[in-house]
Amino acid sequence: MLIYYIFKNLLICKTNYFILQSRIYYKDKKMAENKLADLSMEFSINTLKMLDNVKGHYALKNQLEKSSTSIGANIREAKYAQSKADFISKLQIALKECYETEYWLELFQKANITNDKNLPKLSHDCGTIRRMLIASVNTAKSNSK
Repeated sequence: MLIYYIFKNLLICKTNYFILQSRIYYKDKKMAENKLADLSMEFSINTLKMLDNVKGHYALKNQLEKSSTSIGANIREAKYAQSKADFISKLQIALKECYETEYWLELFQKANITNDKNLPKLSHDCGTIRRMLIASVNTAKSNSK
């Protein structure tokens, strides 16, 4: 059973992580989830803007839209995880969505579906988010032992 304590906007969970004003801390160290959440939101917005300029290819656009926005949604869900295992699981789902998004971005580029000048930056940003997610998952897993 998890025990939560609330003290002046501070939610402390017995699993050694706590949330303070929507920021995740683990064992008194601020994790990169704030930056990760911000980057994923910006990435989602930029992807949606890029897709606005793509004509046709509705199924492919839909796939990219879903996977790119799911990254940030799962990162945000992780902030309110019910347990350490749930926290890790949500970050792993975000990581899988990130890999899928990289696939769709690569397909858009190689198939010349769009010549948007921001596509290389989107691919780079997606890779940055992926690396941050990998580091966060590894840290969370190593701290749970």
